[in-house]
Amino acid sequence: MNSAVSNKSRTLLINVIKHLKNQSIKNFSVGSASNMRFVQYRLKKGGQQHLGAQLTSSGDIIDISAVDHSIPNSLVEFLGQGCGIYEKAKRIVGESKSVTPLENVDLLSPITKPDKVACVGLNYSGHCEEQNIPHPKEPMIFSKFSSVIVGPNDNVQIPPITDCVDWEVELAVVIGKKAKAIRQDQANDYIFGYTVAQDISARDWQKKRNNGQFLLGKSMDTFCPLGPVVVTKNKVNPNNLSIKSWVNGVLKQNGNTSELIFKIDFLVSYLSQIVTLYPGDVILTGTPAGVGTHRNPPEYLKKGDVLESEIEGIGKMRNVIV
Repeated sequence: MNSAVSNKSRTLLINVIKHLKNQSIKNFSVGSASNMRFVQYRLKKGGQQHLGAQLTSSGDIIDISAVDHSIPNSLVEFLGQGCGIYEKAKRIVGESKSVTPLENVDLLSPITKPDKVACVGLNYSGHCEEQNIPHPKEPMIFSKFSSVIVGPNDNVQIPPITDCVDWEVELAVVIGKKAKAIRQDQANDYIFGYTVAQDISARDWQKKRNNGQFLLGKSMDTFCPLGPVVVTKNKVNPNNLSIKSWVNGVLKQNGNTSELIFKIDFLVSYLSQIVTLYPGDVILTGTPAGVGTHRNPPEYLKKGDVLESEIEGIGKMRNVIV
């Protein structure tokens, strides 16, 4: 009798859990879909890349591109099609017709093949102070090749030409529509969302080689992990987010985006005066104090290390160094 009651109770509990899960998906309205967490992923069993959205940071994925084949499976291409396709995606997410458990997918970089990856140096007060240098009077802009982007759980490769590979966790801006010569007060209208980035850097090539130009030291293969998601701009306050990195479980960087010297809206406007920003373009906005090269003695990544990078409200990446 007790066994029968126990089995009945267990079955009832399972049904309640399923009901609550289904209700949480049904209650995810089109209105709340404006706070989507966009992902690019591939099923672990194989197949093509998909574009989807999460309801929560650890939640299952609502497939967008598989439900409507007019929607690209690339976020860059998706953004390039304008507002109409975004409204279509919100309806798909609101209906939640196709949901894939998170454990059944491999998350890819949420942005691949953008037109450009722009970067800002010396943009955190703490990062300037750890070098005993004054705050810059104007942004220091450099770039990374977009081909070096990898996913939030992908390996980072140390090439044989350097042994001075360093970490830099950064908040990355994703541009939502074409921007040229826009005002600072217009900048937010051109931002789609935000993701976590690692500006992996070969310090010897950045500082001592290539005649002082940053590009090669910043653009070696796999030197730009991004992810795990792109959160839409209304989901977080980019000027007040905790930003951290760990190496082998040891906290190395512990900052806040409130330390940004040049704020997000200024940077987007500033860059748009120089070059046209296109949908899907990525802007890395700088790193807080705690990088390896300015420690005493300096510390650099080595094969086998585990590098974790996290920004409040966005997510966490885990990259193994190989």
